[in-house]
Amino acid sequence: MRRSLREGPKLRGEIELVVYDRFGRVVDRRVVKNVITDVGKAQVAGLINGVVTTPFKYIAIGTSGNTFSASDTALHNETHREQADTIDRVTTSVTNDTARLVKTFSGYTGTEGINESGVFDATSGGNMLCAQSFAVVNVDWDAGDSLQITWKIQVS
Repeated sequence: MRRSLREGPKLRGEIELVVYDRFGRVVDRRVVKNVITDVGKAQVAGLINGVVTTPFKYIAIGTSGNTFSASDTALHNETHREQADTIDRVTTSVTNDTARLVKTFSGYTGTEGINESGVFDATSGGNMLCAQSFAVVNVDWDAGDSLQITWKIQVS
């Protein structure tokens, strides 16, 4: 059977957010679908043929609840960005079809209402592969809370 080009590869995914208290107990957990950006699609196309060589390995969080669209290139109010602790592939439908990045944010001061996150290819600026806003996740850094973010981007 012949496949139409419309059925070709697609990028889709989700973000999981888990807030832990200082004792390691789960305070809040959410799973939300992501938005793949236009520049992210262009960068992935370049990674396929080597025109682009910089991988996406940084996760950013922020405090703006503005909705994301495919044309966005940055978070609306980024507060922290770090390289993922875990960068690997996992199986969703076929072997190794999903890129996974995991980062646990901790050790900051004050409290924050985190409600946006994105995946980037640089420690600052750079290209944003995907992003999403969500209902506020309250993190009390002073009390020892941590926020674990897991991004999964499936090529289907």
